[in-house]
Amino acid sequence: MFSISILSTSSQLKYVSLGVLVLQTTSLVLTMRYSRTLQSEGPRYLASSAVVCAEVLKIVACMLLVFRDHSFSVRALNQVLREEIINKPLLTLKLAIPSGIYTLQNNLLYVALSNLDAATYQVTYQLKILTTALFSVSMLGKSLAFYQWLSLVILMAGIALVQWPTEVTSVTNQEDLTAGSQFMGLLAVLVACFSSGFAGVYFEKILKESKQSVWVRNIQLGLFGLIFGLGGVFVYDGERVRENGLFQGYNGLTWTVVALQALGGLVIAAVITYADNILKGFATSISIILSTLISYFLLEDFDPTSVFFLGAMLVIAATFLYGYESTSAVNPSKV
Repeated sequence: MFSISILSTSSQLKYVSLGVLVLQTTSLVLTMRYSRTLQSEGPRYLASSAVVCAEVLKIVACMLLVFRDHSFSVRALNQVLREEIINKPLLTLKLAIPSGIYTLQNNLLYVALSNLDAATYQVTYQLKILTTALFSVSMLGKSLAFYQWLSLVILMAGIALVQWPTEVTSVTNQEDLTAGSQFMGLLAVLVACFSSGFAGVYFEKILKESKQSVWVRNIQLGLFGLIFGLGGVFVYDGERVRENGLFQGYNGLTWTVVALQALGGLVIAAVITYADNILKGFATSISIILSTLISYFLLEDFDPTSVFFLGAMLVIAATFLYGYESTSAVNPSKV
């Protein structure tokens, strides 16, 4: 009876994890896209400042989680932060590399969603599976099974089809998505995929070499990210900040995007304990489908073609195939 109750709770947690993963992934992409294309009076908010705000929020959230893990003791929190950040300068400096790359990646995602519709972005961004796999093989010495290599080939074919040039029939699309802006968006996604793959594997390598919690490591990442982000603000948007302030163009939607970007990764890290690779495949697939439907019916910035649908189906199939093989090779309880 007790074992049945445990299995029931575990099953419920898996479905909750699926819902959270889908909600976070889909809502971040759609709200970011909508906020970057929404016509409003006055200046649009600066993507660089939104990245900085997200880093601040992430640091605060991680500090609260460390505070909770140490029985809400201020002394214990201070001791952990001092020992892990101040007393280990070399390890802390190692995290400057992935932090700088993550900061670049976060800025690139704003560029991508300013120039691509949410559906095309969602499918193309799955190329990070390929880059992560390649960096895992080269940096961590991991080996991939035949079906995983096959899934990567299918993934590339699907993304190529999604990006296949088509005639734009919508006047709105012609105005919003010119060939030049689409190329800029695609370039931003590709660079973000490579940066995501490298930074993710590098961070994984650091986590395996240390015993400290992922929340402390995220604080270290956030501190460097804050420094790099502020540098980006004043280098690229310094003049606009001096004219209209750091929070120009901010509204409720902007803060929602900031919160989703800051807390999204932490939410995924928290629920991933209960979600295996197949479940993550389901979440990715549902998110792609939802983004496509909402882009078409609500945002009205996307006109799907048969080639896009074929490419999207190949990407979804590749995601499942890659995750299924990983689950077969690794005990799901340890993923």
